[in-house]
Amino acid sequence: MSLIQELGARLRATSEELPTGQVTVALEKLRSATELLTWVRETSQDPMGVPQLGNATEHAERAAAALRLAQDSIARYLASIGLSGEGAAPPDRDWKAGLEKPERRPEQQEQEQTEQLGPWWQTRVTQLTGESPDNPEMSEKGSGAGDTAELLRRVAGGVRAGDRARLGRELHAVNASTGLGLSAVSSPLLHRLAGDLLGHEPRPDDVPKLRSAAEGRVKSLLPGTSPAVLETLIDRICRVPVAQQPKAPTHPADSAVTAGVLTGVLLARLGRDAASLDPSAPDPVRRPEQTTTQNTGRRNG
Repeated sequence: MSLIQELGARLRATSEELPTGQVTVALEKLRSATELLTWVRETSQDPMGVPQLGNATEHAERAAAALRLAQDSIARYLASIGLSGEGAAPPDRDWKAGLEKPERRPEQQEQEQTEQLGPWWQTRVTQLTGESPDNPEMSEKGSGAGDTAELLRRVAGGVRAGDRARLGRELHAVNASTGLGLSAVSSPLLHRLAGDLLGHEPRPDDVPKLRSAAEGRVKSLLPGTSPAVLETLIDRICRVPVAQQPKAPTHPADSAVTAGVLTGVLLARLGRDAASLDPSAPDPVRRPEQTTTQNTGRRNG
């Protein structure tokens, strides 16, 4: 291996080690928390940390954009020295960032199992899906903390089957903490699935294509959701500049549930099943043009 090739290999490895997936997950958690607090504020004059969360979200957005810019710059440099097509593309790990099960200390597990926020999550799930819980008494607080990544796989299975009743049951069976986590878990995954469907990294001009591919199925499974929620998710997938994205407040459950359903819709479009969302599963095989696009960088934040 020549010195130039060794340099290229090191730069490629550095680019892949940048924590873009983890930052994206953290960003979605901040957005979800902001939506929840904004919703609670409707009955209070106290801002309760919303400005601070807004600042933190802005910092996270800048960090994500900076990481993507760094990856793009490395890719352009490699192309300029004739190494853009050399070597196999390293595995794309970003999409798995939210699917890995985090290690929890016993005291954390105990704290999670004591959530008592009332049945507002189940109430909103009923409004979104049109499906009431099978057992109203159990729905008062769901079945416990649960695993959001596993919930996403179950939701995706219901979506792929086109079974709205099954989708409703899966969402009713968990509490708010687990359900709201769908936003963060699905965010890097949605970007990967959209890229696989489009054949290249999603761009702002791909918004109409993704909307056309998803909105009919999402609306049939979530008749109570606003079209603006799906539109915002697609804008984020395609990395439409934040200033151009609508900022209408939504119920905190809406983005989470819609993100989970959109994941299932894109999986169905790609002909994949929910088992492919297991972080230990092999990476889906990309078409040649997708591999080439991945090697040439991830565009704008």
